[in-house]
Amino acid sequence: MGLAMVSRMRWTVVVSDHNYPDLTIEETILARWGARVVPAQCRTPEEVLTAAKEADAIISQYAPITRQVIVNLTRCKAIGRYGIGVDNIDVDAATERNIAVINVPSYCEEEVSDHVLAFLLSWARRIAHYTQEVRQGVWDWKTGRPINRLRGQVLGLLGFGKIARLVARKAKVFGLKIIAYDPYVTDEVFAEEGVERVDFDRLLRESDFLSIHVPLTSETRGLITAENLSKMKPTACLINTARGGIIDQEALFHALKTGKLLGACLDVVDPEPPNPNDQLLQLPQVLWSPHAAWYSENSLTELRSKLAEDIGRALNGLLPQGLVNRCLAGQFRSG
Repeated sequence: MGLAMVSRMRWTVVVSDHNYPDLTIEETILARWGARVVPAQCRTPEEVLTAAKEADAIISQYAPITRQVIVNLTRCKAIGRYGIGVDNIDVDAATERNIAVINVPSYCEEEVSDHVLAFLLSWARRIAHYTQEVRQGVWDWKTGRPINRLRGQVLGLLGFGKIARLVARKAKVFGLKIIAYDPYVTDEVFAEEGVERVDFDRLLRESDFLSIHVPLTSETRGLITAENLSKMKPTACLINTARGGIIDQEALFHALKTGKLLGACLDVVDPEPPNPNDQLLQLPQVLWSPHAAWYSENSLTELRSKLAEDIGRALNGLLPQGLVNRCLAGQFRSG
């Protein structure tokens, strides 16, 4: 691991919250780096600060690591997040305090891309509808009409990072035409993947299936507005395995309810879990999963192992592979 076995515990790592059966993976890896793990189950910034004020590092799943928390930390060198997104961490505040923010940028690409295709196929072939009909004693293919051949339909990708590129490669097998919008990806990448680059408006207008693959930032929060939904085909299906806050959920409900959009497949919402009274839950044209697109036993182990390893590296002065605030890279040694 690039460092000799540490003989004593020098560091304290507080896990602010988690939904795993235990923290054996984290404890085993971090012990090699001279760190002990202290579990907590925080829900508020105040609880995080109480649990982690004097910690050398924090690992968070969903707990909010706000500016209020960060400015009051006395020893913290690193804050890690179980996942790719770091929207529950105030990265700017951490950077001001020279605290490394660490994510796991590569661990579930296969799982999420598979989940997108599972959503797409289930929706396109009306699997949930037919399952419900058969359970109610209805054995009639006509109840699912209309179903159109998948080959030749357009899959639009909002964002063209690693996961979206995997979706594109897999979707081509079904004969889908792939288009994508991402102003931060070069023309060379689009050409290498054989995917047509389009602007945002054209993406909305032409997609039969629109899959979201952008992080939640100030730029993307609420990006899918009522106006943008109105530009989509009334026969289209919106797929979101990214972050719930990217979609105006009230606007999505009205678009689906009024027939301006045919369907949606949602793995993420805002907040999570959804309020039991959320109107979207009442619509039969919405397919759901509980923020599970990232999950397999393989990816779960990889996620926890990679993050624990990187926290250990950061505590011992080595550059973490998942460093988010790259401007702090100079304060670490490579190796």
